[in-house]
Amino acid sequence: MSAGRTEFSRVVPLARLGAEPFRQEIVATEAERAVLARRFDLVSLDRLNASIELARRAHDLILLTAAFDAEFQQSCVVTLDPVPGAVSERFSLLYGPPEVEEGAIGAEDDVAFEPLTGDAIDIGEAVAQEFSLALPPFPRCPDAAVEAEAPASAGDGPFASLSRPSEQGGSE
Repeated sequence: MSAGRTEFSRVVPLARLGAEPFRQEIVATEAERAVLARRFDLVSLDRLNASIELARRAHDLILLTAAFDAEFQQSCVVTLDPVPGAVSERFSLLYGPPEVEEGAIGAEDDVAFEPLTGDAIDIGEAVAQEFSLALPPFPRCPDAAVEAEAPASAGDGPFASLSRPSEQGGSE
């Protein structure tokens, strides 16, 4: 990730990283939460905070480990009423020059590789992206019901005539 500005940008210059891990707590402001809510099609994003650690690894690799918590409201896919939600997740990303990606795979188990093309890592954008992946894809109100239609009979569809035995005695 480069140092481009995003809705929840928290850029850490690589020059700040030394032999000891770099740790930071980040909290989205009200304005950032409003923009992120629009980006992720949420009714609201009431809280988003994270604990981040960046640690240098061999071969110009940097391991980001993070834990985040969020409270939000989504629209029910059935009724469109607000559905409250909360997530708490942990994730890791391995940053490095694009040319070392092949060698980095397997260096850390279950860690996605992110190409590092600039001189900084946007830890806020990393959290925002992982938050979007943790959102429920089909939020539903507990009392929302979908009226199920009776399945169509096999003989009622547009290809029904193909499933019936031919009444003509030969081939065409």
